[in-house]
Amino acid sequence: MVMLPRFRIRLASAALAAATAGLTIAAEPQTQSDGGVTIRITSPVEDAYLSGGLRLVAVIEPPAMVRQVKQVVFFADGRRVCAIQKQPFQCEWDAGDRIVEHTIRATAELAQGGRAVATVQTRGVKFAEAVDVDVVQLTAVVTDGSGRFVSGLKPQDFKVYDNDRPQAITSFQSENIELELIAAIDVSSSMREALPRVKESAKRFLTGLRTGDRVTLLAFNDIVYTLAQRTKEQNARVAAIDRMRAWGGTALYDVVVDALRRLERLTGRRSLVVFSDGDDQSSHATFQAAVAHAESSDATIYAIGQGRAVRTRDLQTVLNRFATISGGRAFFTEDVSRLDKFFEEILEDLSNQYLISYNYPDAERDGQWHKVRLEVGKGDYEVRVRPGYRLVRN
Repeated sequence: MVMLPRFRIRLASAALAAATAGLTIAAEPQTQSDGGVTIRITSPVEDAYLSGGLRLVAVIEPPAMVRQVKQVVFFADGRRVCAIQKQPFQCEWDAGDRIVEHTIRATAELAQGGRAVATVQTRGVKFAEAVDVDVVQLTAVVTDGSGRFVSGLKPQDFKVYDNDRPQAITSFQSENIELELIAAIDVSSSMREALPRVKESAKRFLTGLRTGDRVTLLAFNDIVYTLAQRTKEQNARVAAIDRMRAWGGTALYDVVVDALRRLERLTGRRSLVVFSDGDDQSSHATFQAAVAHAESSDATIYAIGQGRAVRTRDLQTVLNRFATISGGRAFFTEDVSRLDKFFEEILEDLSNQYLISYNYPDAERDGQWHKVRLEVGKGDYEVRVRPGYRLVRN
């Protein structure tokens, strides 16, 4: 489900006054030291209200231990911002226009191994919104009785039901639909052996997309990295894949939430392809939060589980859940050589999708589950589409 809203945002007066006055309430940030080295974030401070551009600053204590530090890396909301090899350990970051909660982390990587970590949490302010236009968007795949894709269908061939109520189709696309794709690849330590083959399969997949498709490439382990910003350039995607290295744990839920948030700001047909080989170990987000984002997003999720994922029932359940509620598909294999086949099937799916929209039927946006049914007449057809959605306030 996608919303195409025009927002009128009203900040609560007290919160706005506090934010514009730069009000901060100092608190002790979370720190973790290693080898006698401690890192402390001095900007921003705990419980600050942030917006716009600012400087992230960290210091090493005791100062004499600075020579033990190889580099300091800053992360904002799980995404890497910068890495600094010498003092002063600071860099610029844009917190955006809205005053929302942020998690800022600084990691001091030590020359002899190990690391020290500091984290601060900033505050957000509440806002009210007035939504003028809501549109429900469905991405559908139609196959015949033998499993072959069915193309050439017209709007009049489809019937849409929202909570069993028929809906009028307001927009219909079946050819040359713009695609916004995010590919998220697990680069945790357990991926070290399989990663070279995964890289080659991922590159073939990305080069198989249409030249006009826009792709964002993410890698994730303990955190989420942006390897290639939203781009149509094939060479940029390939170069980004080559930069991937394996280390750390697995933050699967974080990358799902991160990717869906990015996609909700874009228009057109949207998809997430996520590859992982293990259970979530490192996410700040919960499984329930990731599912909630998937239920309120119109992005189609394709999930690939490889290696130990095939032998872990819990992970299979998780990936199947993301695929099912989004109208996508999940694939599992212990054999890394089968990845090419999976990526080819995803490419075929992406090339045979219908994009159908209708106006949101209710006045209230109360977060209730809306069941969706899409029927195609005049043939023995099977339709794969998301089973429903929740329209919630952001």
